Amino acid sequence: MQTVRTAIAASALVLTGQGTLAQDLGPRPQFDPPDMHSVHLGQLLFYDPILSGNRNISCATCHHPDHGTSDGVSLGIGEGGVGLGPDRVVDPGNPPEQRIPRNSPGLWNLGAQEFTTFFHDGRLGDDPTQPNGIRTPLGAHMLPGFDSALAAQAMFPVLSPDEMAGHYSENDVSQAVRLGLISQPGGAWDLIAARVAAIPAYAEGFERLAPGQALDFALIANVIADFVAFEWRADDSPFDRAMRGEITLSQDAQRGFELFYGEAACARCHAGWFQTDHRFHAIAMPQIGPGKAARFENHARDDGRLRVTGRAQDAFGFRTPSLRNVTLTAPYGHSGAFAALEDVIRHHLDPVVSLRAYRLDQAVLPVFPGVDDARVLSDPNAVAAIAQANELTGPALSDDDIAALIAFLHSLEDPAERLGVPDAVPSGLPVDR
Repeated sequence: MQTVRTAIAASALVLTGQGTLAQDLGPRPQFDPPDMHSVHLGQLLFYDPILSGNRNISCATCHHPDHGTSDGVSLGIGEGGVGLGPDRVVDPGNPPEQRIPRNSPGLWNLGAQEFTTFFHDGRLGDDPTQPNGIRTPLGAHMLPGFDSALAAQAMFPVLSPDEMAGHYSENDVSQAVRLGLISQPGGAWDLIAARVAAIPAYAEGFERLAPGQALDFALIANVIADFVAFEWRADDSPFDRAMRGEITLSQDAQRGFELFYGEAACARCHAGWFQTDHRFHAIAMPQIGPGKAARFENHARDDGRLRVTGRAQDAFGFRTPSLRNVTLTAPYGHSGAFAALEDVIRHHLDPVVSLRAYRLDQAVLPVFPGVDDARVLSDPNAVAAIAQANELTGPALSDDDIAALIAFLHSLEDPAERLGVPDAVPSGLPVDR
């Protein structure tokens, strides 16, 4: 996508009287037309705990509209937790092994055609060189039938013991995952699909959607992706209306707009209509929690993009998030290190100084007995490595400048929600609300 040329003066980037942007943001985002029958099926499955190993967690547990399609905490508690959002706590009778290692991202505008790479490290995305055109952690074992990378990524959380599958050997799905049986016949995805097919309302709904086709995991993934694409399309914010010449931004938001696309140079990475370049950058983001490691590894580090590419230059790089509805999706960063929008903006001004001064009370972490969430931060060598990888030199901004940027970010807010949370789901299991 074409990016805004930030080197030009801020005065050239103001909104004109017609409400249009003097500098091109690139082509307007494109969305595929929705199939509403598929969307309605996806809505029910998104909120139905039937997809989790223990039938107690839905997609909405970590991506709830009440929390900006995230969960309102820095690092969530999946399996072994009770409650929703910041009120979710460890179940003392069945505690989790660890926190979920990365912050739950928002789901805004993922149905736009420009979103082709997913997860904080980009380990899944469109790739014509890969089987079925999608690169996933399953590699050659990925099944056909997924309509998009969005559909494929939506269903990987069901394989995570910490997120949805459950602890080792406590249910049929977690047992299959432990044995490495995922996409094979009788594997985890088949087990979940069989559960859904056994519910008459779902069986009838999918028969209408795909007559004569076996209800498999790809069909489930596709309808959930269709729901996400429809439900959280958020492209009618005050910013969008101003771009169309329908309104004028407030004085503070206008000032923030000029800073964002001008001297603050935010648009170097937060480019285009959705304020993301879809690339990966190392900005010395503080690392908290268990880190991203294989079960046999004992470190708490999260190497980010390096784990995908194997290239040293990608160490501690993470995907540039879209800033649409950023005011609704706190905490911020791949580890949710910053609960306050102002704090994460200030981090960008001098990332290394911010990293070294970071305090754990800047995060929102549910109580987890016996866990050292600052393990990486207390390791001088790990902190030095994160600092060395930093590629961002931030501008010098005043408190008033930061306040103006926050005002502009509020102009990106469009809390779209079309179908909402269903009153009930066909499985009869409780709905998170």
